Parts: sequence; structure tokens; C-alpha cells
Amino acid sequence: MSIGKLTIIIPTYNRKDILRKSLAAYRSQSAAEEILEILVVDDGSTDGTDSVVAQSNEGSPIPIRYIHQENRGQASARNHGIREARGEIVLFEDDDIIPAGNLVSEHLGWHRNYPEASVGVLGHVTWSPEVHPTPFMKWLGLAGPFDYHSLSRGMEVDFRHFYSGNISLKVEFLRENGIFDEDFRTYGYEDMELGYRLIRRGLRLLYNPNAVGYHYKYISFADLSFRARSEVASVRLFQTKEAGAYFAEIRARRHRSVKYRMLKLLARWLTPALTPLRPLLDTQIPLPWIVYRALYHYYFGSKAKPVVAVNGNSEKG
Repeated sequence: MSIGKLTIIIPTYNRKDILRKSLAAYRSQSAAEEILEILVVDDGSTDGTDSVVAQSNEGSPIPIRYIHQENRGQASARNHGIREARGEIVLFEDDDIIPAGNLVSEHLGWHRNYPEASVGVLGHVTWSPEVHPTPFMKWLGLAGPFDYHSLSRGMEVDFRHFYSGNISLKVEFLRENGIFDEDFRTYGYEDMELGYRLIRRGLRLLYNPNAVGYHYKYISFADLSFRARSEVASVRLFQTKEAGAYFAEIRARRHRSVKYRMLKLLARWLTPALTPLRPLLDTQIPLPWIVYRALYHYYFGSKAKPVVAVNGNSEKG
């Protein structure tokens, strides 16, 4: 298929200040002329998001369309964007992702190299330097619940890496093969569930580390605890879906290995001794990654809520 212009879909909810920064960065893209439109799908914000979008659209070389809906969650908001999109490529971005100047050109360049309708592109997300990420945050973003550390350029990834904060697909393939499951109304797992269904229908998702988005958010240990509690409903819903059942099979096979059982036994004995290090997670003092991994699973594993892995190397608790 020929590759035309691109629609950017940004679901948002009460983040008008970060959204303003994000929209400004899209207007400054090196390939701004390749962006057909930006769709901001407002999922029931009450903070004046509509005014921010209107201001951002004034004098913008890229049309910014504002779409409002009652609060129904990110899955519904993204689907609204898919239905409205006029471009041949849709680029999903979160409202707290600030794109690098060449993000759009990197996504489009790969789609032109791989014009098949079934090929999608996963970009890279890292922390914005402006939020001064801690070493623990850097681990979270590379080898924790979002596992970019194990990926390499051009690698074909599976559904566990279908990260909707920076991913592009042909809209034709989406509309023919599946959109987000709107049963997911709370945060989390709606993207991985869609990734499972699309890959079953032939999607090839390729990783481009040069398509960089900067996550403009500081996460403390307390923030992580709150997010873990807020994801419980999504985890339980995911476990009822075919994707969740398939992942449970993968996890069960891994957990039967002798290596896993030995590591689990070792962690059970050693991790409590590491808990005095927890206050250091919100500082700039670096610790070995094995310490971050152990503490993450100790506090956010099965003790906290049902365990579902979001990638092959770590489990999201």
C-alpha cells in the first residue's frame, strides 16, 4: 500500500498543562508537513482542556481537532480517534509524552520501508530530563514494567510490548482487525489485550528506538503504590480475556523451571533484608538493578494484587 499522511491520536484527561507542551512539540516536528491532523480526544476533562486545545490550534500549521466525550476511559477515547482519523497511519501518543523533534519522521520512514498493512511501529519512551528522573525511575522505564532494555532495533516484538504511549499502525488494518476493548474503563492492560488480538490477526510490530517520546512525569514510590492499587480492576478484567489466559500459560511454564524456583526461594529470604533501602528509591543515589527488581516485586507482586506480567522479563503487580 502507498503511505500517505499521518493522524496523531492523543487521549487526555485533566492534564492541560502537559498537553500544551506536547502539542507545541508536535507543531515543531521536522516532518510537520506529513501530519494531516492531531486529534485530541478529551475523556471528560474538567480543567479547561478545551481552551488549551483551542489556543494551541490558533496559527498552527497542523489542524488540531478537539473531540469531547463523557468519561469512559482510554480505550474508548482511542477508539473514538480511530473512527474519526483521516490519515492512513495513526500514531497513538499519551498526553504526557513530549515527542522528540524527529519522532513523526521516524515513524513514517519505517512505514514507507514496510508498507504492508500488517506492519506497525513501536517507538521508544524515556523520561523527560526536565522531571529529573531518579535511578529507580530509569530502571522502571527500561527493565521494569516497561521493558525496552531487552529490545533491539528492528526487532519484531510480541503483544507484551504493545505500548500505546508511542505506537503507529495502518488505520486500515486496525479497522478491519480490531480496536480497543471498551470493557477496560480504568487504567492499564487495554493496549496489551489489543496487541494480542492484532498479532493473532497477522500484525508485525517492529521496534524503532529512534522514534523517541519523553515521558513528562515524575513517579515517586508513593505514586507507584497508588497506581498499583488503581490497576487492580484492569488486571482482573485482563485475566478474563483470551490474552490474559494465554499469558497465564506462558507464566506458568516459566514458573515451573528450576531456575525460577531457585530465584524465588532466594528472593523470599533475601528481599526483606533490602527493605531498609526503600527510602533511597526516591533519591538520586543509584542502586544495583537487582535491588530495584527485588523491591519492586516485594511491594508490588502477589502481596499487593493479582500478578500479570507486561513483558517477558518482569511482572506487573
